[in-house]
Amino acid sequence: MSNTAAPMKPSAKFKRAKPKRSWATYFRELKKDIIRDRILYYLLIPFLLWFLVFKYFPMWGIQIAFKDFSLFKGIGGSDWIGFEYFTEFIGSEYFSRVFMNTVIISLYGLIICFPAQIILAIMISEVTRQGFKKVVQTLTYLPHFVSVVVIAGIVTTFLAPNSGLINLILEKLGMEKIYFLTNPDYFRGIYTAMNLWKETGFASIVFIAAIAGIDTQLYEAAKMDGANKFKQIIYVTLPGILPTIVVMFIMKVGNLLSVGYETIILLYQPATYEKADVISTYVYRSGLIDGRYDFATAVGLFNSIVALILVIMANKLSKKVTDASLW
Repeated sequence: MSNTAAPMKPSAKFKRAKPKRSWATYFRELKKDIIRDRILYYLLIPFLLWFLVFKYFPMWGIQIAFKDFSLFKGIGGSDWIGFEYFTEFIGSEYFSRVFMNTVIISLYGLIICFPAQIILAIMISEVTRQGFKKVVQTLTYLPHFVSVVVIAGIVTTFLAPNSGLINLILEKLGMEKIYFLTNPDYFRGIYTAMNLWKETGFASIVFIAAIAGIDTQLYEAAKMDGANKFKQIIYVTLPGILPTIVVMFIMKVGNLLSVGYETIILLYQPATYEKADVISTYVYRSGLIDGRYDFATAVGLFNSIVALILVIMANKLSKKVTDASLW
């Protein structure tokens, strides 16, 4: 037996650390990559220009949220007033109304519409007949491509007090007609149902793609263990698309205060402000109708800051619970 001892491998603790690259080395490698893939970078230029012009350059105007803005003095010449507009908004009688309406309407969409997207994606993925599957997908995707003005017009026509289909059915059943769009209690349900019909099919595409990426051997193994379709969905499909669900949920939480004001403006009226007025519609009325651009900018900035905080909190919570997150 040889007395020569085998060389010991250094433990991970004492492994030599990789030398850090200098900035010069980094930029040298980046330059090589740009020269090698210059065609792809050329294609990226229009998008970067669009992003700079329409996303970053307008940020210059955010400063009017802290100024007594005057059209004659301009953005740079207007006087600084600090957080006056923020305190005015938070202390106003409209703050609690628009904030709570925004949160409640968004929660309706999060609780009702978001699970519906996942359920629809699973149902479509389970369809075996390709012809029927394509028809269902087309019918569910189609409303997304219809203008929101047209959709709002259809909803208004269906709910019209005299000639609307719903009220005509109620009248035939011997019930009294209901003025849906003038009753604040019905607005949130109408708005949520309209978005459920319009966006559920298109939003389910992400989950359908995630389901398609699940290894089919997992389903075969589940079948061998005696799992029926329902158990396959519970123990294979849902865990397989969990990272996608988490990412989409975090993005939904980030948009919790960004309710689509276009749809609400088309449907609401002063009689329904109590339940329909949200932050975005309040910004619209303050900025474009009342001409208070500085105050409207402050309210919009407040909305964005709260949304950023919600995204960070949701991301941290998701990382602790599911080990999946945006970053």
